[in-house]
Amino acid sequence: MAAPSTHQWFKSSYSGGSGTECVEAAFIPAGVLVRDSKRPEHSHLSISAAAWASFLARTRRPL
Repeated sequence: MAAPSTHQWFKSSYSGGSGTECVEAAFIPAGVLVRDSKRPEHSHLSISAAAWASFLARTRRPL
């Protein structure tokens, strides 16, 4: 079993709260970590600060 994470993971304020959440994120100096909230002991993605900023900018653009 993997050691517990020392990162402060959070879910989006838009998450349902009824057990349907599936993504958590944690800020780190180099960017952001993303993982499946239902399987926190599994691997996570490491995303650079620049890539995360680009992702957020694109998701906030009006259609």
